[in-house]
Amino acid sequence: MIDPLPALSVDLSGQVALVTGASSGLGRRFAQVLACAGAAVAVAGRRVERLEKLAEEIRERGGRALAVPLDVRDARGMAPAVERVQQQLGLVNILVNNSGVADGQYATKMSLELIDKVIETNFRAPFLLSCEIARRLMVAGQPGRIVNLSSVGAYQYSAESAATLYCAAKAGVLRMTETLALEWARFGINVNAIAPGLFRSEMSAAHLDVVGERIMKNMPRKRIGQPHQLDSTLLYLLAPASEFVTGICVRVDDCQYPR
Repeated sequence: MIDPLPALSVDLSGQVALVTGASSGLGRRFAQVLACAGAAVAVAGRRVERLEKLAEEIRERGGRALAVPLDVRDARGMAPAVERVQQQLGLVNILVNNSGVADGQYATKMSLELIDKVIETNFRAPFLLSCEIARRLMVAGQPGRIVNLSSVGAYQYSAESAATLYCAAKAGVLRMTETLALEWARFGINVNAIAPGLFRSEMSAAHLDVVGERIMKNMPRKRIGQPHQLDSTLLYLLAPASEFVTGICVRVDDCQYPR
């Protein structure tokens, strides 16, 4: 017989997590999962009423949670938001960069405003927020975990996809994950990513309502992912036992798209 396996533990007790885009969809689910695993969770986003409701739900179940108003496109608002979390919950040592926005336009039809919105939300924000968290961890001499949300679009695209910039930004997130992991490895900060396929969320709902049935016909398993099917991947990347895992991107897409 061997001693109990440490790699089976997903206990995040004593950890402080910050989840962006937590007012709905995958972000909301991620926050709930981390709270269930024992972490204190700061839920960040623009829709404050939804955040407050989520934080209250977590507290009612015995967890610690804080609603943090944050527009990830506002670079100047990041440091104050993180400082608020640190003052009320403690040093943030888990960051889930979940905030994202779709474009749904062919490249030549995108307005400059939409271009800026996609780049600022999907690429610049996770970079800046990761740096803000990493800087504080380095000063404190503490390790940390960062999980960035990429997309299967970083790997696969078709002429009819109408999401050129979104996919390019998500590919940038993938490469950013690899390079930051290398730069921060000596500080004990692990940086990884998840590339979901087509999952049901608030962002995908309108698209699925229009073309969902047609899309599923071409999928081997003829199904759309549900948020809970990302739980195990998230916990794997954040669990203490995966400390040797950094700089990777886990593709979670049920083989929906060609390799």
